[in-house]
Amino acid sequence: MSKRAFIFPGQGSQHIGMGNDFFNKIKESKLVFEEADDTLNMGLSNLIFNGEDEDLKKTENTQPAILTDSIAMLKALENEGLTCDYTAGLSLGEYSSLVMSKAIRFSDALKVVRERGKFMQEAVPFGIGGMAALLGLNRDNLPQVLLAAKDYGIVEVANYNSPEQIVISGEVQGLRIACKKALELGAKKAVELPVSAPFHTSLLSPAGLRLKGELEKLTLGDLKSKVISNVDGKEITSKNELVPKLVDQVSNSVLWHQSIAYMINQGVDTFVEIGPGKSLSGFVKRIGKSMGVEVKAMNVSNIESFEDTVDKLTKGA
Repeated sequence: MSKRAFIFPGQGSQHIGMGNDFFNKIKESKLVFEEADDTLNMGLSNLIFNGEDEDLKKTENTQPAILTDSIAMLKALENEGLTCDYTAGLSLGEYSSLVMSKAIRFSDALKVVRERGKFMQEAVPFGIGGMAALLGLNRDNLPQVLLAAKDYGIVEVANYNSPEQIVISGEVQGLRIACKKALELGAKKAVELPVSAPFHTSLLSPAGLRLKGELEKLTLGDLKSKVISNVDGKEITSKNELVPKLVDQVSNSVLWHQSIAYMINQGVDTFVEIGPGKSLSGFVKRIGKSMGVEVKAMNVSNIESFEDTVDKLTKGA
């Protein structure tokens, strides 16, 4: 029996103009953008559609912007009668999954992720930390890479994205030493990422503690969908798990590879990435291939891909 998962992107996938076609053509999507503007008491939609890239890149703007874009596209799919068996989101994207599952109200999620963005940026002064993607590194060599950086600053694994890609994060000097070591040990590439903080490391623990205070103010609902957590790559079984897992998520590794593998092992063979960018679809294909399993990965990031996805899903292609 075929099973489907909706997956949602995180920070870094944003771009000016994202979702504008949904706003103009689909009423349910337009309402999402309007709700975001009202909830945050700012012209978020105008920033997303017509703003400056530097303003959209500010973490406190990026996070509610991507959440809004993803939920707007989700509502368009739901309006076509499409749903899923499982859902997961990469880092920030987990909030989109939790909104979809009715565990967190959209308006509450918007406020929380705006604060989350501020807390994460303020935890480490600008220029102190960063992130880098390691491509093609044998995971057996990862401990040596981290050990090489030990005397130069904190460096930890931020994301296990796919068999070929691991993201490391930490203090800039240590990060550069780690990248050099990774290349010596056979990594095909070590690419510094255009981010403003060392996300998903212990350096962000203060941000997690501040986030906890915001999350504890929310009224959480029972999960109506099977949500897979970034922290352990397993299904969240109770709303009581949400606050501790979302707090830990800020400073722990994102187990994306493990999350996708878990869903594949549960029988999921169709993944639909919903929101800006297409990187998650690529990860899914590589993870499926590494497991010897054929999976379909679709993407909804504009009206054309939305119509194509709806056509395929409704025809069972």
